[in-house]
Amino acid sequence: MKSLKSGKSISAVSVENITKNGIWLLINQKEYFLDFEVFPYFEDATIKAINNVKLLHGSHLYWKDLDVDLEIDNLEHNENYPLISHKKRYRQHFQENLFNLQFPSAC
Repeated sequence: MKSLKSGKSISAVSVENITKNGIWLLINQKEYFLDFEVFPYFEDATIKAINNVKLLHGSHLYWKDLDVDLEIDNLEHNENYPLISHKKRYRQHFQENLFNLQFPSAC
């Protein structure tokens, strides 16, 4: 008797949708939204790079093409991870200092 051929393996993580505001991930049958305001390193990434994500050790997401590592706990409790990317920090600095610009007075 022959065994049936194994089907395609199902990944524990998949990119379900990419919108102008962020990325929808399905991880172990639970949905997560990665807002570009909170996770700006994905905003300019290619679709191919975003889709190249692996779930390691059951709780660690890794995007090899983007060199981005995230723990699932970071997605569930983002308030516990106050680190801000350089892009977001620059954006905040620019917005805070926009009205402090000094313009030369007219002669």
